[in-house]
Amino acid sequence: MTLHRCQAVGTWCGTLRRPLDPSGQVPGTLPIYFEYYAHTLAGAAAGTLVAAEGGPGYPTTDSREDYLALFGPLRGNYDVVLMDYRGTGRSGAIDCKKLQRVPQLTEEAIGECGRSLGAAAPLYSTSLAADDLAALLEALGIERIGLYGDSYGTYFAQVFALRHPERMRSLVLDGAYPLSGPDYAWYPHIAPAMRRKFDVACERTPACNAIAGTSMKHLAPALAQLRAHPFAAHVRYGAGRNLDFTADASALAILMFGGYPAYATVRELDAAARAFADGDRAPLLRLMAETFAAVESRDATADPVKFSAGLAAAIWCTDPPHIFDMHLPPQERVAARDRIIAERKVKAPDTYAPFTIDEYRRMPLDYAYIDQCVRWPAAAPGSSPLTFEGVSYPTVPLLVISGELDDQTSVASGAAAAQRFPRSRHIIIANGFHVNALPRARSECGAALVRQFMTELKVGDVSCASTLPPVPLVPRFARHLHELAPATAVAGNEADKEVLRAVSAVLLTAADVIVRAAENGPGAGIGLRGGTFAAVRQGGGYRITLKDVRWTEDLTASGRIDWPGRTGVVRAELKVHSPGGSGELALSWTEGAAGARATVRGTLEGSKVAAEAAAP
Repeated sequence: MTLHRCQAVGTWCGTLRRPLDPSGQVPGTLPIYFEYYAHTLAGAAAGTLVAAEGGPGYPTTDSREDYLALFGPLRGNYDVVLMDYRGTGRSGAIDCKKLQRVPQLTEEAIGECGRSLGAAAPLYSTSLAADDLAALLEALGIERIGLYGDSYGTYFAQVFALRHPERMRSLVLDGAYPLSGPDYAWYPHIAPAMRRKFDVACERTPACNAIAGTSMKHLAPALAQLRAHPFAAHVRYGAGRNLDFTADASALAILMFGGYPAYATVRELDAAARAFADGDRAPLLRLMAETFAAVESRDATADPVKFSAGLAAAIWCTDPPHIFDMHLPPQERVAARDRIIAERKVKAPDTYAPFTIDEYRRMPLDYAYIDQCVRWPAAAPGSSPLTFEGVSYPTVPLLVISGELDDQTSVASGAAAAQRFPRSRHIIIANGFHVNALPRARSECGAALVRQFMTELKVGDVSCASTLPPVPLVPRFARHLHELAPATAVAGNEADKEVLRAVSAVLLTAADVIVRAAENGPGAGIGLRGGTFAAVRQGGGYRITLKDVRWTEDLTASGRIDWPGRTGVVRAELKVHSPGGSGELALSWTEGAAGARATVRGTLEGSKVAAEAAAP
C-alpha cells in the first residue's frame, strides 16, 4: 500500500486492494480509497477517529468538510481516517447505467442493475465494507478507533462493532436505526414519528396551537382534496427551475415522510395545507417541488462516483429484511408481495396513516422501501439478511443522538438501537431534525456532545439538548395584506393597523427568503409569488439581496438581509412597495433564541413605524 500527499495540508491519500469476494469464488479486487489526516500537535496521537457516511451510495470522502468540522477541535491530538465504502466514490463505484440515469427509480431498473452485477451483487454488503475498514486499520497499524456514523452510517457502524469489537474504543450513532426488530420490514416507526413531528411543532407555536385540532386535523382537508381531485402541477421553484408532477396524496406523503427540506417543511406545511384547502395552491406546491428535488439522491450529472444508485440498491436488497422472501425468484416474489400487502391492508390499514398503504407505496421507491427490491435477483441459498438476532452486542461505550423531529431515524428507532448495547446513552435533541452533530444541524449541541464522548467516553452536562427553540411556524399564508394579523405597535409608532399588516408581511417575506437561502446555499432564488434574490456567503451565514420579492401578491420587498447563520442577530434593510404606498424598513431579530421578538423601524405609507412581532 502506497500513500501520497493530497492537496490539503497534512493529508495522505491511498488505496488498499481488497478481494471482491473473500471466499475467492468470484474473482477480482477492489481499490478501497481512503484519506488519512494526521494529528497536528507534537507527540503521539491520542487515538484515531473514523467517520461513516450516510446514504447508502455516497462516498465518505465527499463529506470530508462536514466530518473535519465535527472533529476539528480534536484534530490536534487525534488522527482522522475517512474511507469510501466499496462500490462508492473512488472505491470502485458501481455504475448501473440505466438505474443511474432513469428519470425516476423503477422496480425494473433496480432488478436490471442486480442482474448486471451477477454473482457480485451480494458482495457489496455492509458486512464486507466493515471488513474492508478492519483491513485498512490493520494495514495502517491502528489498533482501536472512535467511530462516528450518521444515518446509514449508523447501520454500518453497528455492523462494524459487531464484526470487529476488538477495534472499538467508542461508538457514536447520530440519527440511528437498529439492525432488526419487530415488524422491521414495514418500517413501523416512521409514520408515528411523522405525525408527531407536525403535531408537536404546531403545539409549540401559539398561532398554530390556537387553531382547533392537531396539525394532522389541519392537514386533512388538503389531503381529501388531493385524493378526490389530483391534478398536473407545473411549479417554478429554487433558482427558477421548473418541475412537472402530479399533485396527489402521494405527493403530499413524500413531502411529509421525506422530511426535506427539513426546516421549511415543518415550518410551513400546516399553513400551506390550510391555504391549499382555501384555494391558494402556491405554498404547498412549492414545498412539494422542493421535496421532489431534495429526495433525489442521484447527482444531476448522473455521476456514480458522486452517488451510486447501484450501490444503494445492492445494500437495500442484500442487508435488511423485506416483507417477502428474497430467496424466491422475482416472479414468485412479485406474487408473494401482492398477497402480503393485500393481507396488510386488511390487518393494519393504518400502517402509514394518514395515508393508505397504496398512497405510501406510490412515493419514490427509495423512500417507500417495501417495493424496491421485488425484482432484484434471488438471494443465494443459505444467505440471510443482516438481522444479528440472538448475538451479544459488544460493551463498547455508545452514544446515540436522536432529533426529536426526525421521522427517518426516529427517537423510537434510536432507542431500539441503544437498547442493544450494554453501555449506551441515548440523548434526544429537542426540536432537532435528522443528524444533529454535523454543520447543518440547528445547533452546536450535538457536535459538542460527540466530541466530549469520543475523548472522555462519557457525557457530562447535556442541558443543551433541551434548549433548542421550537420551529417558528408560519402563522398563515396570505395572498393579500388584509388577511394578516398586524404587528404590535410600540412606543413611537404612528402607523395604523393596515400599515402594521404590511409590517407582518415584510417580516414573513424576509423569513421566507432566509429559509430558501439556508436550504439551497449560495446562489439565486425566486420569491413565492415573484421577484428574485441572491445569496452569497458571509461568515457563518449569508448576505441576501432581494429584488421585488413577493410573499403576498400586493407587497414587494427589495434590499438586503444579513443572516448570521443558526445563531446571532438578523438585520435587514428593505424598501417596501404596497398599494397604500412605499417606504423603508429596518428589521432585526435574534436567530435561534427561544421566544425571540423581531423589531421593525422606519416609515411606510408616510407613517412612522415602530413595531414588534414574534421572530419569524
